[in-house]
Amino acid sequence: MRKAFMFLAIILLCGFLAGEAAAARSGGTFNFVAPYGGDFLTLDAHKGQRVNDMIGAMSINRSLYSWDPENNRPKLELGEKADVSPDGLVYRIYLKKNVKFHNGRGMTADDVIWSYERIMSPKIASASARFVRVIKGAKDFEEGKADKISGLRKIDNFTLEITMENPIDPAFTLYEIGTAILPREEVEKKGDDFGSNPVGCGPFKFVKWVKGSEIVLVKYPDYYEKGKPYLDKLIYKNMPEGAARDLAFRAKELDATVVGSTQYPAYKADPQISKNMVEVAELFTRLIGFNPKFEPFGKKQVRQAINYAIDSRLIIEKLLKGKAFPCVGYLPSTSPAFDPNAKGYEFNPAKAKALMKEAGYEKGFTFECIGTANEAWGVVIVEAIMPFLKQINVTVKPQQLEGAAHADQIRKMDFQAFIWSVSSGAGGDPLQALNRWHSKNSATAGNFVAYNNPEFDRLLDTASQIRDVSKRIELLRKADAIFREDAPVWFFNYNKAVIAHQPWVHGIKPVAIEMMYQNMADVWIEESSPRAKEK
Repeated sequence: MRKAFMFLAIILLCGFLAGEAAAARSGGTFNFVAPYGGDFLTLDAHKGQRVNDMIGAMSINRSLYSWDPENNRPKLELGEKADVSPDGLVYRIYLKKNVKFHNGRGMTADDVIWSYERIMSPKIASASARFVRVIKGAKDFEEGKADKISGLRKIDNFTLEITMENPIDPAFTLYEIGTAILPREEVEKKGDDFGSNPVGCGPFKFVKWVKGSEIVLVKYPDYYEKGKPYLDKLIYKNMPEGAARDLAFRAKELDATVVGSTQYPAYKADPQISKNMVEVAELFTRLIGFNPKFEPFGKKQVRQAINYAIDSRLIIEKLLKGKAFPCVGYLPSTSPAFDPNAKGYEFNPAKAKALMKEAGYEKGFTFECIGTANEAWGVVIVEAIMPFLKQINVTVKPQQLEGAAHADQIRKMDFQAFIWSVSSGAGGDPLQALNRWHSKNSATAGNFVAYNNPEFDRLLDTASQIRDVSKRIELLRKADAIFREDAPVWFFNYNKAVIAHQPWVHGIKPVAIEMMYQNMADVWIEESSPRAKEK
């Protein structure tokens, strides 16, 4: 009897799981947004420089690797498996044999090699060259010193060897959509027109681009993932204004939308919308960087005092309306090397005053902080911290700059302090993210505060030579702790990226690298959608 009962339970469970797996519905049209800036500039993945361009290109194309939001790291996408040499330098990739471009031709190892060499070509001047530059010989090819990338070798049509310059996992750079694998014949046939009439191997085929308005994509029936994509049509609408997105979403004209800080409190308070919001700590850290050449900032006690003096949580709650996560250290909570047991700087004015006295700055000082007009990490935040710093006799003078000028001054270290949103992801690889602050890096390479700590450098250098993931993570957590202790920056927050979707939408995931980089092959809509039967 017991065995019969267990057998029946297993049958029912299997039936339930099968029902869950079969729940995804095929068909319909999905209206999404391209929210950043104005129109698309190009749909040629290798030439794209803006997030908007990559949002559109992502659904048309596929790269060798892709981002896995479930595990917060890249995974092999166009390959079946990868073998790695003992020294971590050589990756042998066994490509999938059922990948087809939208012109019907099957993808081979030649397409991977050609795509990477096109990206590294000076004629293209691709912004994605930095992702391919990790391959041995890529820089020589880029500089015209070689006629091919030596680190790329075709074994046969479906086997490729990639040799790295250093023992790093290529997954953390070659998942970027700017490294998409393109069909050579289509690129060469169309020339400059390829950017407005692209061909890829992704889940959706390009149909049309209505300049200034939208791009329209349709399901590619020969996509290599069986049964996907679920949607018949995907439309990206250019909507840089949050108010316009809000109106369209509430009118059910959009199936999903990115949520800005203005709409966030209203959406959280809405009993229906709040049930259908996906949030993630994106791999961006908002901070104020201190120039150590400015005398007061040369002392660790002063830098620590500023961190203790400011009530970051209050600013996030009141000014940003909760649309951010408080900082613990440099690495965000979605980083593989984030330490869940670490504690950030708490609001402690008494401790801040004691540290200022210890540093010899009990009477305080005045400094300038450059920033942009950005509402989440611009001069408005500098103005918000002014009353807190007054309590330790520190006066801050905000100076608002245009974005390009702001970035230029930071890279020249022409500032006393700056406020910015700094990428703390580096493709999701915490080693590369922390390497920004390695003393070997200049301000132009990302070390904007000229951080220099030999023990920090040693931990990173050691971690770069270790293949054991758990041991590497342990070293990186120690390095992040040293950076936090030294406080070369004011640790403000990690960006809280949010997508709100209609109740009939399924498959939106918390993508830490950029919330809008959704894998639309996984998204589907119920019959209740007003566009459920559109094609």
